[in-house]
Amino acid sequence: MSITTRAAVLRAMGASPPYADSRPLTIETVTLDPPGRDEVRVAIKAAGLCHSDLSVINRDRPRPMPMALGHEAAGVVEALGEGVTDLAVGDHVVMVFMPSCGDCGPCASGRPALCEPGAAANGQGELLGGGRRLSADGERLNHHLGCSAFAERAVVSRRSLVKVPDDLPFETAALFGCAVLTGVGAVMNTAPVRAGQGVVVVGLGGVGLASVLGALAAGASPVVAVDLSEDKLALARSLGATATVNAADADAVEQVRALTGGGAEVAFEMAGSVRALEAAWRMTRRGGTTVTAGLPPPDAALAVNVVSLVAEERTLKGSYIGTSVPDRDIPRYIGLYRDGRLPVDRLMSGTIGLADINAGFDRLDRGQVVRLVVTM
Repeated sequence: MSITTRAAVLRAMGASPPYADSRPLTIETVTLDPPGRDEVRVAIKAAGLCHSDLSVINRDRPRPMPMALGHEAAGVVEALGEGVTDLAVGDHVVMVFMPSCGDCGPCASGRPALCEPGAAANGQGELLGGGRRLSADGERLNHHLGCSAFAERAVVSRRSLVKVPDDLPFETAALFGCAVLTGVGAVMNTAPVRAGQGVVVVGLGGVGLASVLGALAAGASPVVAVDLSEDKLALARSLGATATVNAADADAVEQVRALTGGGAEVAFEMAGSVRALEAAWRMTRRGGTTVTAGLPPPDAALAVNVVSLVAEERTLKGSYIGTSVPDRDIPRYIGLYRDGRLPVDRLMSGTIGLADINAGFDRLDRGQVVRLVVTM
């Protein structure tokens, strides 16, 4: 049977900050349908505020409206739909914002992050199995990336969940579903970085700092972190970055090239900015690889010098969800966290309640936090 729950709903994109005043997200009591076949109802315990949510609010990443936002979360299985036999009520799970059908061409070739039905469902605001399970006053609400996790409860596809150990704190577990999966995955899967390689990370949000941690865990040296925020640069140093450079410095590219002996072997752009990607490209040495996981507005374009691409054997790679296989990678990254090699809990800037979510997005928009986590 259907139940009611509270959720943060976005009814129109493009609100102007400060969001604490314009209040683009309204906390509403919504109706949640029971899980259908191959679906699960989850009691959300923690959900991280990410730039992928902010980019819907500010219209950088247009999505169908109205939409219940949130995609980086952890919780407890509360009810199982028909056909779900590998989870049990009470299991702890992390949400993954790209469900994979397991049957399309990319899934069959081991690249579930590129699942074609999953991408189509996300773009339409639906679950992988089709349709929507949320409504308010008889109006259907769209799902954000198959999760809609800024809520007390959510119904999601079984393909959007990974079981995790019960003793992993929910606030930490949530980060593995997006920031860690994307940032560490870009390092270990997309690049992949080898021990001893010089690395630079441009953009130190949750994903960028996770990339710094991933590069250190992979044995990269040196690891240079670049950002506009001195606070984030200080955090990167405390996490183990070899050196930091303020992106506002007129000679930032030259500084990085000097620190890496002529340019990084692998450069990561995690700011979602064409200007940052251009800088990362210039920070990469001959024969090197530039990886981007940033998502600028859809009409953003990059001009690349083709002669340099060819004559210097340069590589430019996109990375979506860290080229990850979530069922394989999340347990692996949790293992590194338990071993002390991936201290992702240090990326959490604090916790807030659901009622404070608009003010939380102000802090994210201003670059004042790495990861704020909503706790239910």
